Amino acid sequence: MNSVIPATFSFRFAFPLQRVDELPRKGKQLLKLTDDCRLFWPGNDLSEGSSPLKLSAAWNPKGLAIAAEVSGKQHPAVSNIDRPDETDALQIWINTRNTTTIHRANRLCHHFCLLSNGGGDDGLEPVVRQLPIARATEDAPIMPTDAFRIRSERTKDGYKLEAWLPAECLNGFDSAESSQLAFYAMLRDSELGDHCLTVDAAFPFASDPSLWQTLDMLDA
Repeated sequence: MNSVIPATFSFRFAFPLQRVDELPRKGKQLLKLTDDCRLFWPGNDLSEGSSPLKLSAAWNPKGLAIAAEVSGKQHPAVSNIDRPDETDALQIWINTRNTTTIHRANRLCHHFCLLSNGGGDDGLEPVVRQLPIARATEDAPIMPTDAFRIRSERTKDGYKLEAWLPAECLNGFDSAESSQLAFYAMLRDSELGDHCLTVDAAFPFASDPSLWQTLDMLDA
């Protein structure tokens, strides 16, 4: 019998976040993260089913790197830059202070949508869109799309995505002040459905930072 409360709700997870000083890289490979940067996806082991998403991340004092590989698709992702939170995208939430007790976002909390297409004059370029967080007591500064770096490539059954979020786009990002970040992620896909880091949309993770998990910034 399925539990009303998902197994992942019973835990708080802390994921090691590797420091890679060479990021962002020059040339075609923006990130090229190694396997030790892979983040554990709790739903794979603690909930029914498995995620089509492989997620990796790293940091250095210049910013935060996010890499994703989505598989199991039969059709290309279709993203809408004007409705980034409702379209095919990887959505991430970051609090530059690992405050686990607040239920409303503040100026240190950020929501980014990473789209594999939808940008550029032809609508085929990847793009990062930052959105305000509902019910926030104060919004983080909203940065323009050209403040970020992002690349994507099609694969035989999905796509790969790499994004660089500069420190100046992460209000309060300072490893000397805090070596932990609060973090949440969700893959939204019109073909594969929604895949959340821990709890699903029955819980208000999009607006409640107390439901986010932790990234431990190694070598901070």
